Amino acid sequence: MAKFRIFISILTITITFLFSSLVTAKSPPFYQSISPTSLHLKKEKLTHLHFYFHDIVSGPKPTAVRVAEAHMTNTSSTYFGLINMADDPLTVGPEPGSRVVGKAQGIYGSADKDKLGLLMVMNFAFTEGKYNGSTLSLLGQNAVFSAVREMPIVGGSRAFRFARGYAQAKTHTLDLKTGDAVVEYNVYVFHY
Repeated sequence: MAKFRIFISILTITITFLFSSLVTAKSPPFYQSISPTSLHLKKEKLTHLHFYFHDIVSGPKPTAVRVAEAHMTNTSSTYFGLINMADDPLTVGPEPGSRVVGKAQGIYGSADKDKLGLLMVMNFAFTEGKYNGSTLSLLGQNAVFSAVREMPIVGGSRAFRFARGYAQAKTHTLDLKTGDAVVEYNVYVFHY
């Protein structure tokens, strides 16, 4: 009887192993290495983009609105805990009537208790020229009162697939009474 149990155990293990091998062999992997040319990726290039970001938080038609705040936000000197949702126009010049080339769409929040510093999570969605329909994704810290702020470009879409680079932001105008700002952006991005 003991030999029969050992035989059944070995047979069960063998059948289980064979069955699991067959199931594993038929399941495709969730990853594979591919050639960049299979995605029509050619030579990588570096592009410089220059535009102005118009962040309007006041008036009857704001382009950025408060969507959340902490209980202490309004008593904080840095507005710590404030979150704004933005759909800001991007223009070729600093004037409000300048030609629109896209939008900055995303959120920014006051993320520094000691000085005015924003966490920026933005997509630059372009609507003009050869980059019409393409986006760049920015994610980083924006120390608002620094002369020039540098934030990483972490990706993009369409013409900017596999994008990486950085954006330099420089305040062109800031109305301390209303909070409205125009910010000059120089973006340097590697893409295919």
